[in-house]
Amino acid sequence: MPDTPDIADRRDAVCVIGAGASGLVTVKNLREQGFAVDCYERETGVGGAWNWRHDRSPVYSSTHLISSRPLTEFPDFPMPDDWPDYPHHSQLLSYLERYADHFGLRDDIWFGTEVVAVTPGGEGRWDVTTRSTGGGEERVQRYAAVVVANGHNWSPKPLGVDTSRFSGRVMLASAYKDPAQLRGRKVLVIGGGNTGCDIAVEAAQQAEKVWHSTRRGYWYTPKFLFGRPADQVNARALRLRLPLRVRQWLYHRTVRLTVGDVTRYGLSEPDHRPYESHPVVNSQLVYHLGHGRITPVCDVARAEGSIVELTDGRRLEPDLVIAATGYLPRFDFLTPDLLDVDEDGRPDLHLHAFARHHPTLAVVGLLQADAGLLPLAHWQSVAVARWLRLRVTDPVHAAAVQQKESSRPLRSWTRLRVVPSSRHWFEVSHTNYLRALEDLLREMEPA
Repeated sequence: MPDTPDIADRRDAVCVIGAGASGLVTVKNLREQGFAVDCYERETGVGGAWNWRHDRSPVYSSTHLISSRPLTEFPDFPMPDDWPDYPHHSQLLSYLERYADHFGLRDDIWFGTEVVAVTPGGEGRWDVTTRSTGGGEERVQRYAAVVVANGHNWSPKPLGVDTSRFSGRVMLASAYKDPAQLRGRKVLVIGGGNTGCDIAVEAAQQAEKVWHSTRRGYWYTPKFLFGRPADQVNARALRLRLPLRVRQWLYHRTVRLTVGDVTRYGLSEPDHRPYESHPVVNSQLVYHLGHGRITPVCDVARAEGSIVELTDGRRLEPDLVIAATGYLPRFDFLTPDLLDVDEDGRPDLHLHAFARHHPTLAVVGLLQADAGLLPLAHWQSVAVARWLRLRVTDPVHAAAVQQKESSRPLRSWTRLRVVPSSRHWFEVSHTNYLRALEDLLREMEPA
């Protein structure tokens, strides 16, 4: 496509969308491969979802990590040794801010700037349209590649129940920020994931009455097992390459010994095996169930007037309903065909990162793992940066790598046995995924 006066050509520069954890590590690793980078961030600071001052952040005041510190930190920038096993969200934000300062990343970030559109510019290049979040004219610049790091936990999934005729208040979990919002209320929390369980526990300590609605049974993992963070125990079993069935048996026995039979409290029996759903890591839910502070209930059928009716016919009268039904990925600036997005909104990406038909378009951070995201995002972005560099320095080798990678079995890097829901679209075992990235990086080494 010929140049036009309206398009500023940034030549070999790469555009990164988002300055959260995944965006920051992408900028850093692209720069280490010699690329000029323009990173666009719609908010006024770094941190993405972990900067709870941002209006799209799902973080609330008491949020702590559910992955432990050693399995969450970037491999080349350790967290302080005196931090707790599960840091508070404010600590993680300060960590990301120090990461940005340590590697001098802020100079490449355009804050208060949102990406409006990303369109093919010919010959593998991309025209990126941006504008200030405060208004003003749009600007178009052409880049050699685009890496999307806009996160996938900011666009709430619809509740699926019509609440327009419900007289109480309905709140998305993303709008929940402080326990004061629960004080003295009769609260119904809908959703059995980590956020739903955490909010139910907070409501148990603040609200007059708490119901917790889930559509299926789950496996509940305490945060500590045998005196260690639970994910570290799991990571050791994965490093030993124990067969899945053996790990499932060990998990089942361990949970029975620590958590016990959750059906005693009115919860449903899990309808799937361990490791076939994203782990629910919560040490306090069962405690409050056992003290009668949380009443477990089934799925919601309808809501009208002051009544919420459940699928088993029971009727509740909450004055506050909190929908913690998860999030869906959104790429409003891309047409669905560029990421092979299906009718449900699920993109089809190799290693959940590389666009299959556009070698210069990638996504970083689109993962759900049994450990922290940051180490995976680091190695994802290393692979993306080295791939883009290989296309410049040795296009013949790059073509051979692409052809070989296209035949990589799905089972080598993703979980195939998972509960069929959007919550598990991007589920991976972190050890298997890191091995797949290691294989890719090895393939890209000079012959």
